[in-house]
Amino acid sequence: MPTIKSIYKGSLRTSAQHLASGNTVITDAPVDNNGKGEAFSPTDLVCAALGSCMMTIMGIVANRSNIDIEGMEIEITKIMAAEPRRIAEVVLHFTMPAGKVYADKEKAMLENAARTCPVALSLHPDIKQTVTFAY
Repeated sequence: MPTIKSIYKGSLRTSAQHLASGNTVITDAPVDNNGKGEAFSPTDLVCAALGSCMMTIMGIVANRSNIDIEGMEIEITKIMAAEPRRIAEVVLHFTMPAGKVYADKEKAMLENAARTCPVALSLHPDIKQTVTFAY
């Protein structure tokens, strides 16, 4: 059974529907690639998926180990390459919640969870993943 149904809307725009929930995501080609840039580009979604996956797996580890990460934030920078046009690097900077102290073991567990999430392990090894944490 399919997970997603996508429709090409014209003008370099797509609509993807998550069939189980009915939620939809719109994509536009970026301005630097003939698009309007009015929504996430497909490559933006790849980077957002990476960050969301990292946070989710960190959340699973945190819940299992009674570590409070609520309020954790991530800033993601996508770096494109030309010839061929592709994602060259994703820079992910985590900021952990202010006022919370983490033991070295907890930091190691969380950082390992982020770096070994399913999306991180699914991306081609030529896509550099630069991950930093601010505690």
